[in-house]
Amino acid sequence: MGYTGVKVGNVGNKQNLDSCSINKEMSEIEFIRNIGFVAHIDAGKTTTTERVLFYSGRVYRIGEVDDGTATTDWMQQEKERGITITSAATYCRWKDYNVNIIDTPGHIDFTVEVERALKVLDGAVIIFCGVGGVEPQSETVWRQADKYKVSRIAFVNKMDRAGADLLSVVEEMRDKLGANAAAVQFPIYEDDELKGIVDVIRNEAVYYEDDLGEKMVRKPVPSSLSEVITKLRDELIERLAELDDEFMDKFINHKELKESDFIKTIRKYVLKNKFYPVLCGSALKNKGIQLLLDAICDFLPSPADLKVVKGLHPVKGEIEEIEVSPKAPFCALCFKVFTDPFVGKLFYTRVYAGKINTSSIVYNAAKKSKEKITKIVRMHANKQEIINQAKAGDIVCLVGLKETTTGDTLCDPKYPLLLEEMKFPEPVVSLAIEPKTKADQDKLFMALKKLEAEDPSFKVSYNSDTGQNIISGMGQLHLEVMVERLLSDFRVKARVGNPQVAYKETITKRVESVGKFVQQTGGRGQYGHVVLLMEPNKKGGVVFENKIKGGAIPRDFIPSVKEGVFNAANAGILGGYSVTDVKVTLIDGSYHEVDSSELAFKVAAEIAFKDGLKRAGSVLLEPIMDLEVVTPLEYLSQVIADLNVRRAKITSIADRKNVKAIRAEVPLREVFNYADVLRNLTQGRASYTIEPFYYEEVPKEILVKILGT
Repeated sequence: MGYTGVKVGNVGNKQNLDSCSINKEMSEIEFIRNIGFVAHIDAGKTTTTERVLFYSGRVYRIGEVDDGTATTDWMQQEKERGITITSAATYCRWKDYNVNIIDTPGHIDFTVEVERALKVLDGAVIIFCGVGGVEPQSETVWRQADKYKVSRIAFVNKMDRAGADLLSVVEEMRDKLGANAAAVQFPIYEDDELKGIVDVIRNEAVYYEDDLGEKMVRKPVPSSLSEVITKLRDELIERLAELDDEFMDKFINHKELKESDFIKTIRKYVLKNKFYPVLCGSALKNKGIQLLLDAICDFLPSPADLKVVKGLHPVKGEIEEIEVSPKAPFCALCFKVFTDPFVGKLFYTRVYAGKINTSSIVYNAAKKSKEKITKIVRMHANKQEIINQAKAGDIVCLVGLKETTTGDTLCDPKYPLLLEEMKFPEPVVSLAIEPKTKADQDKLFMALKKLEAEDPSFKVSYNSDTGQNIISGMGQLHLEVMVERLLSDFRVKARVGNPQVAYKETITKRVESVGKFVQQTGGRGQYGHVVLLMEPNKKGGVVFENKIKGGAIPRDFIPSVKEGVFNAANAGILGGYSVTDVKVTLIDGSYHEVDSSELAFKVAAEIAFKDGLKRAGSVLLEPIMDLEVVTPLEYLSQVIADLNVRRAKITSIADRKNVKAIRAEVPLREVFNYADVLRNLTQGRASYTIEPFYYEEVPKEILVKILGT
């Protein structure tokens, strides 16, 4: 067991003063909310964030996404496209609570931004479109929240639109997400216009008397809605009673259920991810945001609810834990790195325990090095506010770190702890990029390295055969944005090629392969001899295992064999694509007492691996994408016909409020520039979402085209 806080006695003035100080700081933590807005693209995350900042007094003028004036969409690329590209951190104060907010992108190409935000957040508001309901990316972000056990509430936005249906969305949440969800609000319409919202818990109506949504009046529930509200309240009570014995007891014994009973019980099971209250409103029409802020404070967890943070002791290799408290040793996670043209690198950091000041020395447990903090800033989108101290529960940016990268743990040098590392998806699209002039060569290299450090899903490599830099990312839009940033932010003049698919190579059968490297040059020669067992392994990547017995190969040479295997796996025999889904076991070999060397065994392993690929039925794999196209009925046949030409496997066609939703699995190779094609097919009325799904063997006729043989 690791450090678990400070024991405080009850004798003497010093102890009493310490106790008061600790209680005060712990009380402050309980009034912090670290939350994120996550959703399908265009569900209204940034618009909702903007209203939250306005009603909390953080900004004094409402910015709009379409006008390019939204606070958290500050990048030029975001303003031009009207979408969020990078997650932006900001904060506000609502009543007694400090609310730290991360606004995340909805486009699948930038899913890494959602991933690392959810890693450090305590709670999330999942936003659904009142018309679109639970869309493909809604399911993706829900699964990501499940992965990190993030507590969440739901906000059904765009309730002012024709066809919006709150109860239909709640039903979809139960069916598609398996969520134990219930409405705690309901919209009020007059002449098809959204006028207010019913608070189901309080059993009263909230009306908005001005367009800006600042004048709110509470009135009795209109008689026309009394029946549906009674039904919703009964359903809410039943779902809570099924979860909680105390609530059940009050219900069956006809005791009065107070507002505090509802809030206490809902919060208890939101924290356990067993219940999800559903709110509603229209961010664009300025309705429902103050009630959403109340729900964030009432239902979502504080950092104190985490109680302890667990990690691995980097020396002992044991799981230890630190109490979430300002008095505990410092422990934090750097979840994002961003290069500011004026300040340099900003290290977005979630502080889990302890506190730090400017000029503090911290220990990077991942890099095993000490770092000095020169400045601490609190971010408001791209604006920085200098602060002197950060403590447990805070999300801040640190300046001055030299070796820290995304996913590194920063901690007290006396109490080293390594938090769970962050895992990111592999890139699926690549393109070649080269400097226009020799003068741009160094600038291009430095800029690419900075972008790679910022975004773990963006990879840079060098193709020695063609002499080109290769950049890889999560999709066309991802790479387009990166290229634009190179040209505008870093002022690099460069030429780019066409997008290329990141194919993979694997084997289809088990083989033994031999690699022998023998070289005699008159003096000391080279001798390395290995026998590898290669077999298919569906766990991804290349796995190496050593099963040498009896000292056939000295232990000192085993790392070189492993290095040779992984080097060879970087470029297979079919087009030079990387190898995956292979287990390699070193089972035998031999050595020479004089001539054997690390280099000889590394080369021997490379020879054996390549030989194994040739004899193990090597095949090429291509990325298959999960595609959903939402189209008006009149264009359904054209869309399906086009998908069939693209080798798509249509898995379902569903009705969705006057449109058809086509779900298909389609090779990435076939959907480059699909946005333009779909726009032309449907006169711009259809939309689609796409995300990586799995890898599948390339058909032989396509393989010929890829390899040019």
